[in-house]
Amino acid sequence: MEEVELETLKWVDWFNNRRLLEPIGNIPPAEAEEAFNVNFNTLDMVA
Repeated sequence: MEEVELETLKWVDWFNNRRLLEPIGNIPPAEAEEAFNVNFNTLDMVA
């Protein structure tokens, strides 16, 4: 049971952080999220 849990956690980590996504430029989701946050935090507030 422990082996199944460990392999599942490895897969979830890969799926959420390392896989390359074509719709966002073949970069991992974690990298896309970081770029979004950097961009969002540097935008000037309007209004």
